Amino acid sequence: MTNHIVLYEPLIPPNTGNIARTCAATDTHLHLIEPLGFSLDDKHLKRAGLDYWHSVDVTLHKDLEHFMAYLGDRKLYLITKFAHHTYTEVDYRQQADEDLFLMFGKETTGLPEDFMRDHEAQCLRLPMDDTHVRALNLSNCAAIVIYEVLRQQDFNQLEKSHHYDHDKLD
Repeated sequence: MTNHIVLYEPLIPPNTGNIARTCAATDTHLHLIEPLGFSLDDKHLKRAGLDYWHSVDVTLHKDLEHFMAYLGDRKLYLITKFAHHTYTEVDYRQQADEDLFLMFGKETTGLPEDFMRDHEAQCLRLPMDDTHVRALNLSNCAAIVIYEVLRQQDFNQLEKSHHYDHDKLD
């Protein structure tokens, strides 16, 4: 079983870099659906991902149609502020034996409206007070959702504790 974060036409290099770093820390596969708003060798993208890019499994998809063909029948959730259900309402443990894909929209316009309508039952929202902000930061949303998935999966194959040579708590 593999968890996957899918970014639909991401525009801001530091967001994608931060998400890549989260993917490296959580053994999550990263998918980028083109067109991208930056080059993959962008210095801001690499700076945000720091030294972790070599540890990230990244797949590029030409467009949404190609990604959906790649996805096939595997489980997909769309993370959007327009959803009627929250990301915490899903039992991600049920998918423990199959790949799980979490798709996030581009920073300015989100996911295509027709696409969301076609997959409305798979749309999930992070609760927020919409009177104060238009949207949450993309990299924060990705981290919040993937860690809920991992928490429910008992952080499968991740270290819950680690001892460092110069551990500050020893």
